[in-house]
This record gives sequence, structure tokens and C-alpha cells, in this order.
Amino acid sequence: MSIPTVLFVEDNDDDLELAKLAMHALDTPAHFVFARNGLEALDVLFARGAYAERSNEKLPKLVILDLNMPLLDGRAVLKAIREDARTCAVPVVVMTTSAEPPDLMSVVQLHVNSYVQKPMDFDRFQKVMAQIVRYWLEVNQVASQ
Repeated sequence: MSIPTVLFVEDNDDDLELAKLAMHALDTPAHFVFARNGLEALDVLFARGAYAERSNEKLPKLVILDLNMPLLDGRAVLKAIREDARTCAVPVVVMTTSAEPPDLMSVVQLHVNSYVQKPMDFDRFQKVMAQIVRYWLEVNQVASQ
């Protein structure tokens, strides 16, 4: 069985470092790929640009996506994921600092799988990351891609 890939999309350097630390401590086997903005995330997913050499057949088993990013925000990334037959079944978790109902509704309308408010302290962040990854990689059943 191959080790699943998780794509983590985050533009904030501090949050990205927290995520790397949290993911390093996970007991769930996974390979993590990090993208710093929405354009890079789509390049990773669709094997474009700097990622053109990557096999387009091995998609991430999970995308954890920040909502508010420069260049291309999380909504646009989610929309592109859902509109492409290759990626439409990939689970997407939006993890953001926003607790605003309009933000939640905007991604629900785009068929997000989960919306999580990003914890501010590291211990809680690490626990939430572990729960997200464990649920989507070990507990949840996903359609074959």
C-alpha cells in the first residue's frame, strides 16, 4: 500500500511552519506537499509549471486549504478542484481563521467536505491537524479516483 499524499495550502509563513511541525508529529503515515498560494496548489494538483514532471495520476488523498490567500484564494482553488473530473472526488478541508458565516456558506456552495476554524495555539492546532488527517486518511471511505 502506498503512502497517501496530503496537499497543504497556506500563504502565512508562521502557519505553514506550525503545520510542518504538527504534521511531523503525526502517527498517521502520509507524505505532505506544501503550496504557498492557490496558483501553486493548482500546479501541484494538475502537474503544471514547476510540478510538470510530477505524475498526474497520483493525486493527493486530501487537500487542506486556506481560504484567504493572494493570487488565487481558496474559493477559486476549491471551484477548480470540483470542476475537474480528475480531482472532483478529492476531499477538501478548508482551514481558516475566519468564523464568518458568509465565508462558510461560500465554500459549502462549492461542495467543501469540511470547514475548520484554525486554532491559534500550537497544541490545539496539532490536535486538530491530527484529527483531520486521521479522519480523512484512515476513517473516511472515498470514491476511487
